[in-house]
Amino acid sequence: MGTEVVDALKSITISIQKGEYVAFMGPSGSGKSTLMNIVGCLDSPTSGQYILNNQDVSGMGENELAEVRNKEIGFVFQTFNLLPRQTSLENVALPLIYAGYNKADRTEKAMLALKNVGLENRAGHRPNELSGGQRQRVAVARALVNDPSILLADEPTGNLDSKTSYEIMDLFDQIHSKGNTVIMVTHEEDIAEYAHRIVRLRDGLVETDRINTTIRKANTLIQSVE
Repeated sequence: MGTEVVDALKSITISIQKGEYVAFMGPSGSGKSTLMNIVGCLDSPTSGQYILNNQDVSGMGENELAEVRNKEIGFVFQTFNLLPRQTSLENVALPLIYAGYNKADRTEKAMLALKNVGLENRAGHRPNELSGGQRQRVAVARALVNDPSILLADEPTGNLDSKTSYEIMDLFDQIHSKGNTVIMVTHEEDIAEYAHRIVRLRDGLVETDRINTTIRKANTLIQSVE
């Protein structure tokens, strides 16, 4: 920032095992977005190492990082990031184009991904024809279509009402129960409580890193809302 050097993260060490469900929390400026960007191979650390699936990705160039992102990481964003002129099926199939699949295989895999999030009957709809929750389900299907090592969700319920948020978290529970590694960034306490482990950051440091012993289940919350 001008002549001032700001350390977004300060020599933190975190290990996440395959199959974990982790939430990163912290106030604005705590470093959670920087940490998410490093985990997602969107940024590279200025020092230290990031080992992803036994591969040091810290010093990789942009093209190498793009390849790692496409193969290893599925992204879910607060703003959905769907292409407005493309159908649900076309949005979900997009990562498969970069992965080199032919059209028939792309269609088959994308339809299966939509079915897994309960939206196969919306395959031909564009984003403006879907509800917020349906758009987020399309985004989740797109994130999972390449069978990534990590599902990385940045404030996945930030643009959704409470009932729809709980439905999306129920979907995340199902995804995790199938053996997927889920890493979520959120500032919402009730959403973080769905994760099995909560890492709190403050001023670029890990403030607490704890196992969540009171895991919330989305279905019970949906029932209470209804």
